[in-house]
Amino acid sequence: MPKEINDDDIQNITENIDELEITAVSTQQSTPLVKTGSNPLRVILDGFMGKVVKAMTIFSLLLLVLIIIGLVLKSIPVLKDNPLSTLLFSSQWSPFKGEFGFLPFILSTVYVTLIAAVIAIPLSLFTAIYLSEYANKRFLKYAAPMLDILGGIPSVIYGIWGVLLIVPFVRDDFSAWLGVDSVSGYSILSGGVVLAVMVFPVVVQIVYEVLKTVPHELREATLSLGATKWETIKKVVIKRASPGIIAACILGFSRAFGETIAVLMVVGNVVQIPKGIFDEGYPIPALIANNYGEMMSIPMYDSALMFAALILLVIVLVFNVYARWVLNRIEKSIK
Repeated sequence: MPKEINDDDIQNITENIDELEITAVSTQQSTPLVKTGSNPLRVILDGFMGKVVKAMTIFSLLLLVLIIIGLVLKSIPVLKDNPLSTLLFSSQWSPFKGEFGFLPFILSTVYVTLIAAVIAIPLSLFTAIYLSEYANKRFLKYAAPMLDILGGIPSVIYGIWGVLLIVPFVRDDFSAWLGVDSVSGYSILSGGVVLAVMVFPVVVQIVYEVLKTVPHELREATLSLGATKWETIKKVVIKRASPGIIAACILGFSRAFGETIAVLMVVGNVVQIPKGIFDEGYPIPALIANNYGEMMSIPMYDSALMFAALILLVIVLVFNVYARWVLNRIEKSIK
């Protein structure tokens, strides 16, 4: 009969495994470095390539700064004519009158992403756990390519799938099951479901790789104490891999914030603040994609759309910074 294990047992096992890993690494003999010899050309080439790699790295880091500067400069005209508080917290959207209230677009973006997160994160986590801990090699042989295909499908295909399947399901079945009438099906719920399906393979693949990095000895040591397989997964594997799992979710939903075509096709694109999951919405990426072609014919529209892009970038940056802060705290608590 398996006995119940407590957190102290798990902590002792983890510390012992870590000490063994550190000892194994420290006792390995280092491979002698290959000397460049007396050939000056090799020395010059080595130094040159080091500088090239450094320059490319600095350029990559500067890209974000350059993007922010460009968006800020393009947003200055609309910021001069409208207070920042009005732009961010007003729901009045009438470009012909010079009224640019972005609150409906901001809330629609956040709501669609939250719905997608609620659906995709548990499903992705349990799928990755099954693939990592329970699935046999034959099943993995077929499951891995299918996940790759899901991750590579163009977003417009997901959008068409949402229009043909998700929108009718929300309109005819799900809303009736909840007792809601007069639903078009084009809603933030439909957008969240489509977005969740798009993010699902990305998160599953990363979480699967993270779970596989947990030392097999840690699992065997926990099982030897009498723990069940699920107790081992819950108290050891997930706990040890939690920083990587959070990083996978961050990566997946950083992409979700900016997804355009698929969400645009099913969310309704109505300028309003959604009051329920069955209401139409208008996320910021859909606003930019729908209106960028006609921005030159309306004064200030160019600047307003660039400000919308700046808002979206700031939302993603704040999300990533906060998630990184949470990740650092979790890593410190584990250590």
